[in-house]
Amino acid sequence: MKHLLLIPVVSLAWIHSALSVVEPGDPAPDFSLKDSRDNPQKLSSYAGKFVVLEWMNPECPFVKKHYGSGNMQKLQKQYTGKGVVWFSIISSAPGKQGYCTGPQAEANRKDQKADPTAVLLDPSGEIGQKYGAKTTPHIFIINPEGKVIYAGAIDSIRSTNPADCSKADNYVRETLDAALAGKPVPHPETKPYGCSIKY
Repeated sequence: MKHLLLIPVVSLAWIHSALSVVEPGDPAPDFSLKDSRDNPQKLSSYAGKFVVLEWMNPECPFVKKHYGSGNMQKLQKQYTGKGVVWFSIISSAPGKQGYCTGPQAEANRKDQKADPTAVLLDPSGEIGQKYGAKTTPHIFIINPEGKVIYAGAIDSIRSTNPADCSKADNYVRETLDAALAGKPVPHPETKPYGCSIKY
């Protein structure tokens, strides 16, 4: 009888854990991670600024689409130039596709001519799972008050074709342009697409 009573409790706990993700309107969970240059980066240190969290895996074809075309670098440069903080986060576990040591991630950043504020390393997957990051890329945008204002895909065309970048509605640009102008975000949540994160 005791076992029968325990089963629904365990099931409910598991379901709650599986559904525990960050959504638009939620406070962004704070975190501290080392970056590719071995510097500690704490989200709360950037309070008062817009922050982009971009989950990435340098070996993922969907990530290669946006970096190979220069699309991601252009966004990074454009908005960090406006004072936005941009973190590229690698949550691949050791031994899994996309895992990088600090020196590997830094060499990759230079090769890509990427321009984020920092590349953050999350090999335990703790921060990715805390946010509910599912794909690479998966984007979360945080406002100066520390709330998530966007969660989802980078753009509207779910493909690995670099030529599609210029044709797609870019949700990152759309969100940041609206938010920086003090306007409502048109699409606070979209379905992310890409490779599954290799936790």
